[in-house]
Amino acid sequence: MSSVITLNENQRTKMLAFLRTCRGIYVGQEAKTLRFVEAILWIVRSGAQWELIPERYGKWNSIYKRFARWCDRGVFEQMHRHFADDADCEYLLLDSTIIRAHPCAAGAPDKGKQALGRSRGGFSTKIHVVVDALGNPLDFVLTAGQTHDVTQGPTLLEGRHPDYVIADKGYDSDTFIEIVEATGAIPVIPARKNRTEPRYYDVHLYKERHLVECFINKIKWYRRIFSRFDKLAKRFRGFLAFVSALIWLR
Repeated sequence: MSSVITLNENQRTKMLAFLRTCRGIYVGQEAKTLRFVEAILWIVRSGAQWELIPERYGKWNSIYKRFARWCDRGVFEQMHRHFADDADCEYLLLDSTIIRAHPCAAGAPDKGKQALGRSRGGFSTKIHVVVDALGNPLDFVLTAGQTHDVTQGPTLLEGRHPDYVIADKGYDSDTFIEIVEATGAIPVIPARKNRTEPRYYDVHLYKERHLVECFINKIKWYRRIFSRFDKLAKRFRGFLAFVSALIWLR
């Protein structure tokens, strides 16, 4: 992994324009602010410990404290929403992926809110995600690894009115199908094998589901997403929102 990772000129320009108007932060020296953002890019891309951040980005402890403040104030989530304001919602695609968590992610207070599950294989977190018709991320929910996919489907669709909702058979539930239809959308969800009356779905449109899988593949190139090291869910969510914003800026 290179000791230098930077944003391209387009990303720097758009990121700085957003930060100037973002609530909850103050941009004094623009060069230092961009250097901090690039430090977060380095840590999320490399997956390294905070102490190993190259000196060119500044003092690692100061970078971590600023990152924690931005997470607490929801800056990275604002950043994601800002760049995701031009989504193609003709159809939405749902899916999830399980992230293995390092043992150091355990031990945080208020364990029930840290989206950390435990099994014989160790700790895990599940990312539930919804992307637009172009495969760009719109929203995500973090839960313990053992949480079933369909339980978060209504949350991901809340306030959205697509023409189609595409998901795998893990979302095949009468209750969820009713919720999808209540939004005015057509469900493109294959029926489970144990259904006595299989439900029709558009097989050709279902092929578009690869877009959400491609998005999951993209975020797993970032090693701080591929493995969870953070005790607090809002820190891990901050990384995820930041990476999602970068995907919109491609």
